[in-house]
Amino acid sequence: MELMEVILSKENLNRAYRKVVSNKGASGVDGVTVEELGGYIRENKDKIVTSIRNRTYMPKPIRRVYIPKDNGKQRPLGIPTALDRTIQQAVAQPISDIYEEIFSEYSYGFRPGRSCHDAIRQALCYLNDGYEWVVDIDIEQFFDRVNHDKLIQILREQVNDSTTLNLIRKYLKAGVMEKGLEKATITGVPQGGPLSVVCSNIYLDKLDKELEQRGLRFTRYADDVLIFTKSEMAANRVMKSICSWLERKLFLKVNATKTKVVRPTRSKYLGFTFLKNGSEWKVRPTNEKKKKLKKKLSEYLKRGKAVARPLAITIKRVNEIVRGWINYFRIGMMKLFMEELGEWLRHKIRVVILKQWKRPKTIYRNLCYLNWKYKNGFSQEEIFKVANSRLGWYRKSGMNVVNFIVSKDLLENRIKDGAGLLNPLSYYLVKVGI
Repeated sequence: MELMEVILSKENLNRAYRKVVSNKGASGVDGVTVEELGGYIRENKDKIVTSIRNRTYMPKPIRRVYIPKDNGKQRPLGIPTALDRTIQQAVAQPISDIYEEIFSEYSYGFRPGRSCHDAIRQALCYLNDGYEWVVDIDIEQFFDRVNHDKLIQILREQVNDSTTLNLIRKYLKAGVMEKGLEKATITGVPQGGPLSVVCSNIYLDKLDKELEQRGLRFTRYADDVLIFTKSEMAANRVMKSICSWLERKLFLKVNATKTKVVRPTRSKYLGFTFLKNGSEWKVRPTNEKKKKLKKKLSEYLKRGKAVARPLAITIKRVNEIVRGWINYFRIGMMKLFMEELGEWLRHKIRVVILKQWKRPKTIYRNLCYLNWKYKNGFSQEEIFKVANSRLGWYRKSGMNVVNFIVSKDLLENRIKDGAGLLNPLSYYLVKVGI
């Protein structure tokens, strides 16, 4: 069966549609939402399939949006229409099946059954085997610089179907709509479409094969590449050679300021950095990722907004943020940070609670009640001093009386409406099996 017939099969199209619907996402330039997509396809399915078969189908331009990066810059994303996302997904599925059999075992990004944790574990294996010099390759604007002709040439090695290749090229050339103006796309695979992920992996598989042929130890997650050597001299030689190869063979530009040879402790990979724990190499979250987490929580817990919400809703969302962060970084060493984060988080929540109580009279009454209920043993005079203190909310919520009465146990287990503040340390220890 021709590849295009596999792509247009009922089973494959239905699978693609379900995938797009489950992912939800914003509408493209035509304004058609994912919820409206099903009705549109039912009315126009035969026309769409016929136009793809006879090569008259024309994808719509992607809608350009920007998301902030950790370094303060913005990452451009391209949002295809809901219909184009579905067709892209239908193309991507059988092509992924073809390439999964030949992709490198050291490539981990956007592949079934593989994750960033696998990439990190592979890196640790190299380090613990004595490959303690790291070549950190930074490909400048990779997704924007993929050469279309080169990509099609690479695809042609495994995809022997001219109609499929024609459709892929149309998606590559579909253009970008930004601020009402349409711009042509000469190079690149826009981040945001299902096909882009597959094409980027296929493009960089050539790099994987080159590294394997040279017998080098490496790990790649999308365009994040680390190469490991046993000496600084070997690392510098590899860096120079591979950078030259990328520019000559794949027409990619290497960022000269960010591509470097470093010791593992100065390397950052997928949000982690490496450290020596005794004789064994481990990982931990970078300081930047820790700061980003606290900034996100601080934004959500800003007093004006947090005070206006029911406490149960605030705690539920805080728990979601912290859980998600720990689930990603759980393979890293971060016991001390989890302990510090828990203390900081409880302090922030106490600020919200006191601010919700607002008046000294209410603060006094509620603290007295909790003091009596949980037998904390503070005198009414001690509580009165806290309630009427002229200190700011943050300092007031850090006083011993508040810390003991609005205790860790109370926050975790005894908040009304079924809300209980997550203990980051306990959750982390469970996740790592301690």
